[in-house]
Amino acid sequence: MSLHSEIHEQPTIIQGLLGKQSEITRIATEIRKIDPAYVFLAARGTSDNAGRYANYMWGAYNHLPVALATPSLFTYYQQMPKLNGALITAVSQSGQSPDIIAVVDEGKRQGCASLAITNAPDSPLAHAANFVIDIAAGPEKAVAATKTYTAELLAMALLSVELADDDVRRAELQKLPIWAQQVLALDEEIARLAERFRYMEHCVVIGRGFNYATAFEWSLKLKELTYSVAEPYSTADFQHGPIAMVERGFPVFVAAPSGIILPDMLPLLRTLRETHHAELTIISDSPEALALAQSPIQLPAGIPEWLSPIIAIIPAQLFCYHLTRTRGFDTEAPRTIRKVTETH
Repeated sequence: MSLHSEIHEQPTIIQGLLGKQSEITRIATEIRKIDPAYVFLAARGTSDNAGRYANYMWGAYNHLPVALATPSLFTYYQQMPKLNGALITAVSQSGQSPDIIAVVDEGKRQGCASLAITNAPDSPLAHAANFVIDIAAGPEKAVAATKTYTAELLAMALLSVELADDDVRRAELQKLPIWAQQVLALDEEIARLAERFRYMEHCVVIGRGFNYATAFEWSLKLKELTYSVAEPYSTADFQHGPIAMVERGFPVFVAAPSGIILPDMLPLLRTLRETHHAELTIISDSPEALALAQSPIQLPAGIPEWLSPIIAIIPAQLFCYHLTRTRGFDTEAPRTIRKVTETH
């Protein structure tokens, strides 16, 4: 099993997790009984990026504010915030990190219910939580997380749908495996695009709304696999200063699927292409957006914006994989990092 094969497993994993909907329905029923005032979400790394998706998903569709935890308050500082009314939600592929578990333990001490979203249902985190969603992604051998990230996003989407008891969105979820297979068919095309960036040292990655998470996760994969300096921004934050660094040929990677956000992104993309002469790589289903890119990556048509991060990250993963190979680096074990990082 390799990073490449794990990326290609994702349609099967998505289909499998969709088959666990009844268990997530049961958990959603219990959470509705608790009626939390907000979600207090603890995660690190890739799982923290998934948490950004939950921030939009559960806020938009379930009217639940999501606060991202600061685990060092619970470990080093020992200055715990009051968590009255919170659903403590911990997201961790391995379920091993002591600082994430510490947030769950403190929530329990304060009388809060807790939910773990993990690929390790027998882990210390899973044992600490009241409810567990097993993302069932199977063993992930490559250090860079890919299939566990999309599975975490899907678990969050499934929970949102079941909390809202939303039949329209349930039907939309069923199309995910097909869309995932369609973007994986771009593998060879993306490999050719990656060649263009063989000597890239720095770049920015842009997304907004639901795909703010995509910008952060694409950036993380560029950093840990290709060793590039890759900074993630929302389109709004990017225009508040960082755009000044863009000059002719500067690489800008953009997740811009159709949806509410896209019309606001297009003027910025035009400015980057026509005024700053940036080198644009754009993942989108919009012909208007793709026409602005020197390196366009086309998504299937018809993906609802709320589900687009699950699909849009897959070609970004392929891009990072192929760029890593092009640069002669190890795709399976990036230097100095490990698969499981236990922070305190």
